[in-house]
Amino acid sequence: MESDGRAAQRHNPWPRPAADGDLRIAAVIPALNEAAAIARVVDGLRGQRAVLLDAIVVVDNGSTDGTGDVARSAGAVVVREERRGYGSACYAGVLAAGGADVVVLMDGDAADDPQDLPGVVGPVLRDEADLVVGSRALGSAEPGAMTPQQVFGNRLAAWLIGRLYGLAVSDLGPLRAIRRDALLALDMREMSYGWSVEMVVKAARAGYRYREVPVRYRRRAGGASKVGGTLRGSVRAGCCIVATAVRYARWAPRRSAGAPAR
Repeated sequence: MESDGRAAQRHNPWPRPAADGDLRIAAVIPALNEAAAIARVVDGLRGQRAVLLDAIVVVDNGSTDGTGDVARSAGAVVVREERRGYGSACYAGVLAAGGADVVVLMDGDAADDPQDLPGVVGPVLRDEADLVVGSRALGSAEPGAMTPQQVFGNRLAAWLIGRLYGLAVSDLGPLRAIRRDALLALDMREMSYGWSVEMVVKAARAGYRYREVPVRYRRRAGGASKVGGTLRGSVRAGCCIVATAVRYARWAPRRSAGAPAR
């Protein structure tokens, strides 16, 4: 049976055709039980004036608190993806954003600042980078926004990626921008915590131009993180991230129209 994410790929909810030379941009927001925060996230994105978003796609990853209804009322396109996992939700959103040239990925807990959107998406729009990641290490994090285990895990993953791939990485933050066809060309496989690191290391192996920009990071709405807020969750996520970084050290892309030529 086809998932809701794949079904949405055939029914693209784009409000307008792209003008000549314009790149259409979609924000993709995976969300699980984020009813307390999701309207704030959508409103913040809709209030952007420096970057025109053609669609805001919220992927309801099996919420039980009405997240999807709140997001829809706030003006987002809502996709339901029942297969649990951060990567599953991101992938469903990317498929649903079938009319987009560029996708911006961010979390639904209001920790990312929509005011950082121009800085993250700008290098992609100007063809200065293929993948841009918002770095909290280069920017700032509100006290308590990240647990000590999250900070340590990010530093460990960044060090490992540097050793294995020769890529200068300071953070694996959730706020990032990439051309949609370039992302699909990476043949993403990690449907849980490994999604973010898989994108970075495969981009390195594919020769994509990688850039980090400083961003702000706030305490998430609704309390502690579902993953990083517990020691057990942090250990599980950390093991998955490290395993993913190692797993793709010998990966080679299948060249296609979507992969930037180098």
